[in-house]
Parts: sequence; structure tokens; C-alpha cells
Amino acid sequence: MKKYTPLQIAVHLYAWSALALMIFDFFAGNLSPNFIQDLEQRTGRHAATLLVLSLAATPINTVFKWSEPLKRRRALGLYALMYATLHVIIFADLDYGLAWNLILETVFQKPYIIVGAISFLLLIPLGVTSFDVWKKRLGKNWKRLHQVVYLIAPLVILHYAWSKKGDIFTLQGDVIRPAIYGLIILIFFALRIPAARRFAANISGKLSSR
Repeated sequence: MKKYTPLQIAVHLYAWSALALMIFDFFAGNLSPNFIQDLEQRTGRHAATLLVLSLAATPINTVFKWSEPLKRRRALGLYALMYATLHVIIFADLDYGLAWNLILETVFQKPYIIVGAISFLLLIPLGVTSFDVWKKRLGKNWKRLHQVVYLIAPLVILHYAWSKKGDIFTLQGDVIRPAIYGLIILIFFALRIPAARRFAANISGKLSSR
């Protein structure tokens, strides 16, 4: 019988928690009057959160020498794609009834939707090729392809922040969460710089030796 680690269980429980809560709130009548917008925002927010968590695996391994998050990175990424897909379906189907002319008109009126669409389209090949069989087939190109996530992540945060009412640069309005996500992403990217990675590893080593 396969044993599941506490982190593995936590990842799956957290990933499904948003969907379970949305279903519960739907039947309990807890959604806002504009429930479609509510569902759009929840799925989009959870997709962004899961993507950020997937990017946290490498820095956690670097700083704390804990390798298990690397094994959970793929699941987190696939869950992020799942919620991004739900986000797009709700927008295109429930919100606009698959009226493609109206959808295209809205996209060109709201540039943040273009950013979100690009992020979603780039995320699809990463999800499809995330499995071991593709890793073997693509060889070195697999790693190059999956480095696209470092372009996708800032685009997702930009889409998230831009969709909110406010100014992310002055932290005015409903932009605190995307601003925090953006800061976290910057820290993750900084830890990919060799000097910063060595510094973080040294600090971690000193703390663990106390």
C-alpha cells in the first residue's frame, strides 16, 4: 500500500479545498449576488496561489535543504492549471455564454485579459509535458520548456493585480494580495542568482547549527 507523506496530503487537501468551498457556498447560498464574478475571482486567485507555491519548491530546497517540496512541484503546477482552466471556462461560458465576438471585444477593451490569456496558453504545454514520459522524450529541451514558468508567473501576477481596482505601485485599492505575491515571486527569482543562493544557504546552515 502506497504511503502518503504529510506534505503530499496537505498539498492535495489544500488544492481541492477551494473547489469544495465553492460547491458548499453555492448550495448554501453564500456566494455574492454576482456569483459568476465571485467564482471567476476565486478560481483565478487559487490558480495564482498554487502557481506561487509550485515556484516555492526550489527556494525551500535551497534555503532549508528540504527536498520533498520538489516532488510536490508537479502536482501544484497541475492544480494551478486546473483552476486556471476553470477560471477561463467560467469567464467564457458562464459569463459570456461562449459569445466569441463579445469575448474578443471585451479582451481588446481590457488588456489585463490579454495578459491572462497569454499566461493560460503558455501554461498548457507545461501541464501536458509535466509527466515523466515527456521528460524522457524531450531530454534537455524539457528543462528549457519548463523555464517558461518564470515568464508565466510575472504575467499571472500582472493579470491578477491589473484586474483589481486600485494601483499596485502605490498599494491603493484591492491590490495588497497580488502585491504580496509579486514580492514573493521577486524573492524566488533573486534566490536563483548564485550569490543570493549561496548567501541564503549559508544563513540557513548557521541557523540549523545553533
